[in-house]
Amino acid sequence: MYFRILNREDSGELTYLLADSTARQAVLIDPHGRDLPLLSALLAERDLQLRWVLRTHHHDGTQQSEAKMLQTLGGALVQGDRTGFVLDEVDGTVLTFGDEVVRVIRTPGHTSHCLSFAWRDRLFCGGLLAVNDCPRQRQPQEPETLWESVMRKVFTLPDETLLFPGYARSGRAVTTVLEQRHWHPFFATLARDEFLTQMRAPAEVGPREPVFEE
Repeated sequence: MYFRILNREDSGELTYLLADSTARQAVLIDPHGRDLPLLSALLAERDLQLRWVLRTHHHDGTQQSEAKMLQTLGGALVQGDRTGFVLDEVDGTVLTFGDEVVRVIRTPGHTSHCLSFAWRDRLFCGGLLAVNDCPRQRQPQEPETLWESVMRKVFTLPDETLLFPGYARSGRAVTTVLEQRHWHPFFATLARDEFLTQMRAPAEVGPREPVFEE
């Protein structure tokens, strides 16, 4: 098994490469079009066939060529909305690569169509917990739905589940369900109504601590 994290220090954006080394099949989670040469080189280096390109969320409204660029990698593109050439996966769908499986979980809130991807003891959750740390969107589109996704889909997972965000501009790139349930600056310290009030306030109001900080 092969697992690698790619970090863009300028934006904090994170990309994940998962591969079944025996079957030579791979998955990319949250890749970016500007990184195509690097991503292609990494796949070629290990002679990997890309099965899936998984996006926890996107901002294609302002990055209109992004999805088409990612398609050139050769893997089937999976994201939460249908834009004409993207698979529309349902909650609980299982995607295979070699002998490995990734389970699709609908976790809307940061954007209307966010997905999370569960693999082994890990959940790749994009901007779900990094409430105000997205470089392109400082506040969630649907705060009520975000609260439900976190409480019902993430915090109900086993304590030891590892959580990987779509970006982390400072601090660690991994945490656990137990840690976030007890110490998240929004979801552990605020009641639901308090959280919604914070999210409806101007962007500069409210906790600013990075979610994945040491």
